[in-house]
Amino acid sequence: MALTVLYAAATGHVVGALALTGAAAPADPARLVGRALPLRVALGAGRTAVLPLNARDLAATAVDDEPALLTDPLAFGVELSADGRPGPAPARLAVWTGGGVRLAADGLTVTVPVAPTRPAPVVALVSDDQHTHVLAGEIPAEGDRVKLPLAVEPGGTHGVLTLVAGWAGRLERVTVT
Repeated sequence: MALTVLYAAATGHVVGALALTGAAAPADPARLVGRALPLRVALGAGRTAVLPLNARDLAATAVDDEPALLTDPLAFGVELSADGRPGPAPARLAVWTGGGVRLAADGLTVTVPVAPTRPAPVVALVSDDQHTHVLAGEIPAEGDRVKLPLAVEPGGTHGVLTLVAGWAGRLERVTVT
């Protein structure tokens, strides 16, 4: 069995995995997911937010067999070599035991429990009634947070996907404070 993963090109987070027998998966993410890979978050009261990751923002690669990739892909990342090639061993990412994601009417604040030693790229998707907001930024070296500008209504509930390089991805329901 071979494992193929789809990962966010900007942060290296694995966002999906598939096990194949026989032929290898196509290297083009669009051939695997179409225009976008939909991630879903239950919002409560029978509502679900769909957060589509655009295929052009994804990459695909074959990796060493790691069964947990199939059940918890956001806990893993793909490490790139100096020449930009993905390595074969998926990396288990640090779990957020502190810090978090706070959504306010004027933006999304992402706080990690330990300040990175070098800038950490951040990508976040926030659901809204009709579309998804795609936010990008970085946590500076020796800093522990970034605020990404966004205007949302107070009190609303949104699905949020947060990817911070080096930390496990978070897919969760967040209420605007």
